[in-house]
Amino acid sequence: MISVKIFFIYLLIMALTTYAIRVIPLVLCKGKIENVFMKSFLFYIPYAVLGAMTFPAILYSTDGMISAVIGMVVAVLLAYRGKSLLTVAMAACVTVYIVEFLQRFF
Repeated sequence: MISVKIFFIYLLIMALTTYAIRVIPLVLCKGKIENVFMKSFLFYIPYAVLGAMTFPAILYSTDGMISAVIGMVVAVLLAYRGKSLLTVAMAACVTVYIVEFLQRFF
């Protein structure tokens, strides 16, 4: 069991670390960013992080890998065709449900 003193030391270290991550860019970057490469790099960071967090969750959130992949393919195709987020999410969920239902029989 961890003691209360050690817990608060860990908590303080984590708080300082997360604070430093947010403050360092503000201190180092005073002016507007003019570099085209850096602007495009920073523009795509949220999408890359979101993809890195959601892609494993997509593959391991169902009963089997086959239903997850088929649901993901349906979602990607509908998103590519410009469908709304609600339509894409509902179609992917229904697809996974149908595939898992059919897998029980085969």
